[in-house]
Amino acid sequence: MSRRLFELVSGLIIIGISITLMAQAGLGLGPWEVFHQGISRQSGLALGTVSILVGIPVLALWWPIGARPGLGTLLNIVIIGCVTNLALRVVPTPQALPLRLAMIVGGVLGFGIASGLYLAADFGAGPRDGLMTGLHQRFGWPIFAVRTALELSALSAGWWLGGTVGLGTLLFAFGIGPIVHWSLGVFDRSGAVMVRRDLFDAAE
Repeated sequence: MSRRLFELVSGLIIIGISITLMAQAGLGLGPWEVFHQGISRQSGLALGTVSILVGIPVLALWWPIGARPGLGTLLNIVIIGCVTNLALRVVPTPQALPLRLAMIVGGVLGFGIASGLYLAADFGAGPRDGLMTGLHQRFGWPIFAVRTALELSALSAGWWLGGTVGLGTLLFAFGIGPIVHWSLGVFDRSGAVMVRRDLFDAAE
């Protein structure tokens, strides 16, 4: 249990730092972070604070569709947002393009590897992923269709609000899936979480 808690918290901390690297690079974020950044720019709230505030209503949407959160779900909302806010205070915004590119690549890699780490702890998915799987289970909609619809909606709204869309967005869109899959294979030593994911995907 202590090892799993360490993996959970470590993974969430790394995700918060990875989001900060991508945000400070200024070359684009993942779809949900584009949405958070757009709200941040319009409201004046810190990026991590917006992430927390958005996570709460997203989590509330679980209840009508019969999904239930785990410890990892709740910590996901709080830890990632708080770490993002703290990291934004110390991570500078570089001017040199090579450094910005390195931050983007590091952010995407860190996000993907840390996602596998926290998912392998098996304390529950984050609010956004839980909404996706909950909609699939409740209505039978294909996972890929639900995920695409949710992320395109978040991306479009975030871009309209002024969030940054760019190279980092493309790297995140095409790279995050393979990285998380590889990371789960490394950290999910028993294969329990990976087996459930594979069976779930096979049911599509």
